[in-house]
Amino acid sequence: MISRSLRTSRSTGIRAAFSFGLLLVLGASSSSMAFGQVIFQDRFGPEFKDCPDCPTMVMIPGGSFVMGSPPDEPEAHNTERPQHTVDMPAFAVGVHEVTFEQWDACVADGGCYFSPDDEGWGRGDRPVINVSWHEAQLYLAWLSDETGHSYRLLSESESEYVTRAGTTGRFNTGNCITTDQANFLGYFPYPGCPSGVYREQTLSVGSFLPNAFGLYDTHGNVSEWTQDCYNFGYEGAPTDGSAWMTGDCEKAILRSGSWGMPGEKMRSSFRSGVSRDLRRYYIGFRVARAVTP
Repeated sequence: MISRSLRTSRSTGIRAAFSFGLLLVLGASSSSMAFGQVIFQDRFGPEFKDCPDCPTMVMIPGGSFVMGSPPDEPEAHNTERPQHTVDMPAFAVGVHEVTFEQWDACVADGGCYFSPDDEGWGRGDRPVINVSWHEAQLYLAWLSDETGHSYRLLSESESEYVTRAGTTGRFNTGNCITTDQANFLGYFPYPGCPSGVYREQTLSVGSFLPNAFGLYDTHGNVSEWTQDCYNFGYEGAPTDGSAWMTGDCEKAILRSGSWGMPGEKMRSSFRSGVSRDLRRYYIGFRVARAVTP
């Protein structure tokens, strides 16, 4: 686990590992008012907040990537196919999963109507859990009203794009992932990878190193709601980064895997469809919004 001081300072060695010049240009422009208050800037891109209680956001550069799993990927499923190219516009995304502290601010202000159970693990900077897809929408509506920006869930393709962060392997850590890199069920590692610990609960957001886009916990900790309706595979899926809003819209797609799932479900291409009404102690969410030119 990484100490909070290291996570806050983001050492020069970590910054040097990832460079996205486009993000620096966006952060340096006089249009930063469109992004809220810029609170931190390094080679990951500018971080900003649109209000004091808002999630910290980061700019994500546009680009193309191949979504889904190849036929020879161990433990992959047909629901992750066919592979297809998605052309992604630039957007902004939460650096962390939404926390209890942020959710509780929504409750205190009357935008969210209930206080979900934290299972005795603690609130504060742990990811909010036990919220349904519909309840996540209430938080997003409150955030949009507070800021004047249209906050939303990530589309499924955006979620895979920011998880991969330019990588093409099974994880953004390569073809293996360990419990020194993410919070998951380490007793059951991905085939050929070392076993690890099982923490049996969420951890504070940002407990491990970020990926190349500067995002934390894109593998593990909590599974994240996306906006999309459930479809079995990718035949007919959008290729422009938008959410797929046809299919079984009683269900939504979960991404990123959780603290209670084995290594195979940490894969960048792993997906599952569940009822939008579901509340579970392994489900949370992350926010996104469009970039204002």
